[in-house]
Amino acid sequence: MKILALDSSAKTASAAITDGEQLISEAFVNAGLTHSETLLPMVESVLDLARLTMADIDGCVITGPGSFTGIRIGIAAVKGLAMPGNTKCCGVSTLKAMAYNLRYDNCIACCAMDARCSQVYSAIFRCFDGKVERLTEDDAIPASKLPEILEKYANERIICVGDGAHIAYQAVRDSFESVALAQDSRRFQRAYGAAVCENMDFLPPAQLLPVYLRPSQAERELSLKKAHEK
Repeated sequence: MKILALDSSAKTASAAITDGEQLISEAFVNAGLTHSETLLPMVESVLDLARLTMADIDGCVITGPGSFTGIRIGIAAVKGLAMPGNTKCCGVSTLKAMAYNLRYDNCIACCAMDARCSQVYSAIFRCFDGKVERLTEDDAIPASKLPEILEKYANERIICVGDGAHIAYQAVRDSFESVALAQDSRRFQRAYGAAVCENMDFLPPAQLLPVYLRPSQAERELSLKKAHEK
Protein backbone atom coordinates (compact mmCIF):
# COMPACT_ATOMS: atom_id res chain seq x y z
CA MET A 1 0.00 0.00 0.00
CA LYS A 2 1.52 3.31 -1.07
CA ILE A 3 0.70 6.25 1.21
CA LEU A 4 1.18 9.94 0.51
CA ALA A 5 1.36 11.94 3.75
CA LEU A 6 1.46 15.70 4.25
CA ASP A 7 2.25 17.80 7.30
CA SER A 8 1.44 21.52 7.35
CA SER A 9 0.60 21.78 11.04
CA ALA A 10 3.27 24.35 11.98
CA LYS A 11 6.00 26.50 10.40
CA THR A 12 7.68 23.47 8.87
CA ALA A 13 6.07 21.56 6.02
CA SER A 14 6.75 18.11 4.65
CA ALA A 15 5.53 15.45 2.27
CA ALA A 16 6.43 11.77 2.18
CA ILE A 17 5.58 8.59 0.33
CA THR A 18 5.91 5.21 2.01
CA ASP A 19 4.84 1.65 1.31
CA GLY A 20 3.25 1.64 4.75
CA GLU A 21 6.59 1.27 6.54
CA GLN A 22 9.59 1.92 4.30
CA LEU A 23 10.23 5.52 3.26
CA ILE A 24 10.22 5.88 -0.53
CA SER A 25 10.67 9.66 -0.93
CA GLU A 26 10.43 12.72 1.30
CA ALA A 27 10.62 16.53 1.20
CA PHE A 28 10.95 18.88 4.20
CA VAL A 29 10.96 22.69 4.28
CA ASN A 30 11.67 25.06 7.16
CA ALA A 31 12.26 28.26 5.20
CA GLY A 32 9.49 30.48 6.55
CA LEU A 33 7.46 30.29 3.34
CA THR A 34 3.70 29.83 3.44
CA HIS A 35 2.34 26.33 3.02
CA SER A 36 0.33 27.48 0.03
CA GLU A 37 3.69 28.13 -1.67
CA THR A 38 5.47 24.94 -0.66
CA LEU A 39 3.04 22.06 -0.12
CA LEU A 40 1.95 21.17 -3.66
CA PRO A 41 5.46 21.62 -5.15
CA MET A 42 6.72 19.18 -2.50
CA VAL A 43 4.02 16.69 -3.44
CA GLU A 44 5.03 16.97 -7.08
CA SER A 45 8.67 16.47 -6.06
CA VAL A 46 8.13 13.34 -3.95
CA LEU A 47 5.94 11.79 -6.65
CA ASP A 48 8.51 12.54 -9.35
CA LEU A 49 11.40 11.20 -7.25
CA ALA A 50 9.48 7.98 -6.64
CA ARG A 51 8.40 7.84 -10.30
CA LEU A 52 4.78 7.66 -9.24
CA THR A 53 1.56 9.52 -10.00
CA MET A 54 -1.52 10.04 -7.83
CA ALA A 55 -3.04 7.04 -9.61
CA ASP A 56 -0.43 4.88 -7.83
CA ILE A 57 -1.28 6.25 -4.38
CA ASP A 58 -3.60 4.06 -2.27
CA GLY A 59 -4.16 6.48 0.61
CA CYS A 60 -3.54 10.10 1.60
CA VAL A 61 -2.76 11.21 5.16
CA ILE A 62 -2.86 14.68 6.74
CA THR A 63 -1.99 15.76 10.28
CA GLY A 64 -3.75 17.85 12.92
CA PRO A 65 -3.97 19.68 15.31
CA GLY A 66 -1.77 22.69 14.66
CA SER A 67 -1.86 26.06 12.98
CA PHE A 68 -5.43 26.83 11.91
CA THR A 69 -4.30 28.20 8.55
CA GLY A 70 -1.81 25.37 8.05
CA ILE A 71 -4.39 22.69 8.78
CA ARG A 72 -6.89 24.23 6.38
CA ILE A 73 -4.27 24.41 3.62
CA GLY A 74 -3.28 20.79 4.25
CA ILE A 75 -6.86 19.51 4.24
CA ALA A 76 -7.62 21.41 1.04
CA ALA A 77 -4.49 20.04 -0.63
CA VAL A 78 -5.23 16.44 0.35
CA LYS A 79 -8.84 16.65 -0.77
CA GLY A 80 -7.84 18.26 -4.05
CA LEU A 81 -5.32 15.49 -4.71
CA ALA A 82 -7.58 12.65 -3.58
CA MET A 83 -10.97 13.52 -5.03
CA PRO A 84 -10.25 12.98 -8.77
CA GLY A 85 -9.45 9.31 -8.11
CA ASN A 86 -11.56 8.99 -4.95
CA THR A 87 -8.38 8.05 -3.09
CA LYS A 88 -9.16 7.23 0.53
CA CYS A 89 -7.92 9.66 3.17
CA CYS A 90 -7.04 9.65 6.84
CA GLY A 91 -6.41 12.29 9.48
CA VAL A 92 -3.59 11.47 11.90
CA SER A 93 -2.69 13.16 15.18
CA THR A 94 0.28 15.47 14.63
CA LEU A 95 1.38 14.68 18.18
CA LYS A 96 1.31 10.94 17.61
CA ALA A 97 3.12 11.34 14.29
CA MET A 98 5.98 13.25 15.92
CA ALA A 99 6.37 10.52 18.57
CA TYR A 100 7.42 8.22 15.72
CA ASN A 101 10.60 10.30 15.43
CA LEU A 102 11.60 8.64 18.72
CA ARG A 103 10.12 5.18 18.32
CA TYR A 104 13.50 3.41 18.67
CA ASP A 105 14.70 5.54 21.62
CA ASN A 106 12.99 3.59 24.43
CA CYS A 107 11.75 6.74 26.16
CA ILE A 108 8.74 8.78 27.18
CA ALA A 109 7.99 11.20 24.36
CA CYS A 110 6.64 14.53 25.57
CA CYS A 111 5.14 15.77 22.30
CA ALA A 112 4.45 19.48 22.20
CA MET A 113 3.39 22.09 19.68
CA ASP A 114 3.44 25.82 20.26
CA ALA A 115 -0.25 26.80 20.62
CA ARG A 116 0.61 30.40 21.58
CA CYS A 117 -0.89 32.23 24.57
CA SER A 118 1.43 30.25 26.92
CA GLN A 119 -0.23 27.01 25.84
CA VAL A 120 0.92 23.87 24.04
CA TYR A 121 -0.86 21.15 22.16
CA SER A 122 0.52 18.13 23.96
CA ALA A 123 0.28 14.37 24.39
CA ILE A 124 2.53 11.80 26.06
CA PHE A 125 3.65 8.54 24.46
CA ARG A 126 5.91 5.64 25.39
CA CYS A 127 8.34 4.72 22.60
CA PHE A 128 9.98 1.29 22.68
CA ASP A 129 11.34 -1.22 20.17
CA GLY A 130 9.92 0.69 17.21
CA LYS A 131 6.44 0.94 18.75
CA VAL A 132 4.51 3.96 20.01
CA GLU A 133 2.04 3.62 22.89
CA ARG A 134 -0.31 6.48 23.68
CA LEU A 135 -0.37 7.46 27.38
CA THR A 136 -2.47 10.65 27.30
CA GLU A 137 -4.94 12.16 24.86
CA ASP A 138 -4.18 15.18 22.69
CA ASP A 139 -5.01 18.36 24.57
CA ALA A 140 -4.41 22.12 24.60
CA ILE A 141 -2.95 22.97 27.99
CA PRO A 142 -0.78 25.56 29.75
CA ALA A 143 2.85 24.45 29.51
CA SER A 144 3.06 24.83 33.30
CA LYS A 145 0.85 21.72 33.68
CA LEU A 146 3.37 19.41 32.00
CA PRO A 147 5.37 18.59 35.18
CA GLU A 148 2.19 17.36 36.86
CA ILE A 149 1.25 15.24 33.84
CA LEU A 150 4.74 13.73 33.56
CA GLU A 151 5.18 13.09 37.30
CA LYS A 152 4.26 9.41 37.06
CA TYR A 153 7.05 8.91 34.50
CA ALA A 154 9.71 10.69 36.58
CA ASN A 155 11.94 7.60 36.74
CA GLU A 156 12.00 7.15 32.99
CA ARG A 157 13.92 8.92 30.25
CA ILE A 158 11.84 11.82 28.90
CA ILE A 159 12.48 13.47 25.52
CA CYS A 160 10.65 16.61 24.39
CA VAL A 161 9.82 16.60 20.69
CA GLY A 162 7.90 18.88 18.32
CA ASP A 163 7.99 22.53 17.32
CA GLY A 164 7.01 23.33 20.92
CA ALA A 165 9.67 21.06 22.42
CA HIS A 166 11.73 23.98 23.72
CA ILE A 167 8.63 25.33 25.55
CA ALA A 168 7.97 21.92 27.10
CA TYR A 169 11.63 21.49 28.05
CA GLN A 170 11.73 24.86 29.80
CA ALA A 171 8.59 23.88 31.74
CA VAL A 172 9.83 20.48 32.92
CA ARG A 173 13.63 20.53 33.06
CA ASP A 174 13.80 21.54 36.74
CA SER A 175 11.35 18.81 37.77
CA PHE A 176 13.04 15.72 36.32
CA GLU A 177 16.60 14.41 36.29
CA SER A 178 16.43 12.65 32.92
CA VAL A 179 14.81 15.03 30.45
CA ALA A 180 16.23 16.20 27.13
CA LEU A 181 15.34 17.89 23.88
CA ALA A 182 15.11 15.73 20.78
CA GLN A 183 17.99 16.21 18.36
CA ASP A 184 17.43 18.98 15.81
CA SER A 185 17.22 16.46 12.98
CA ARG A 186 14.35 14.63 14.71
CA ARG A 187 12.66 17.41 16.64
CA PHE A 188 10.09 18.68 14.16
CA GLN A 189 6.98 16.89 12.98
CA ARG A 190 7.41 15.05 9.69
CA ALA A 191 4.99 13.61 7.18
CA TYR A 192 6.90 10.32 7.38
CA GLY A 193 5.79 9.85 11.00
CA ALA A 194 2.18 10.34 9.94
CA ALA A 195 2.54 7.83 7.10
CA VAL A 196 3.70 5.02 9.39
CA CYS A 197 1.23 5.54 12.25
CA GLU A 198 -0.61 2.40 13.26
CA ASN A 199 -4.39 1.86 13.26
CA MET A 200 -5.30 4.45 10.63
CA ASP A 201 -8.97 4.71 9.63
CA PHE A 202 -9.30 5.73 5.98
CA LEU A 203 -12.37 7.57 4.69
CA PRO A 204 -13.65 8.92 1.39
CA PRO A 205 -11.99 12.31 0.77
CA ALA A 206 -15.27 14.22 1.18
CA GLN A 207 -15.52 12.98 4.79
CA LEU A 208 -12.07 14.17 5.84
CA LEU A 209 -12.35 16.86 8.54
CA PRO A 210 -9.75 19.07 10.26
CA VAL A 211 -8.76 18.63 13.93
CA TYR A 212 -8.17 21.86 15.87
CA LEU A 213 -8.51 20.96 19.63
CA ARG A 214 -9.58 24.50 20.51
CA PRO A 215 -11.48 27.41 18.88
CA SER A 216 -9.52 29.81 16.69
CA GLN A 217 -8.30 33.11 18.10
CA ALA A 218 -11.06 34.97 16.23
CA GLU A 219 -13.69 32.67 17.78
CA ARG A 220 -12.19 33.09 21.26
CA GLU A 221 -12.14 36.88 20.91
CA LEU A 222 -15.75 36.89 19.70
CA SER A 223 -16.81 34.79 22.70
CA LEU A 224 -15.05 37.19 25.07
CA LYS A 225 -16.69 40.16 23.37
CA LYS A 226 -20.15 38.60 23.71
CA ALA A 227 -19.48 37.76 27.35
CA HIS A 228 -18.48 41.35 28.09
CA GLU A 229 -21.57 42.65 26.28
CA LYS A 230 -23.78 40.56 28.54
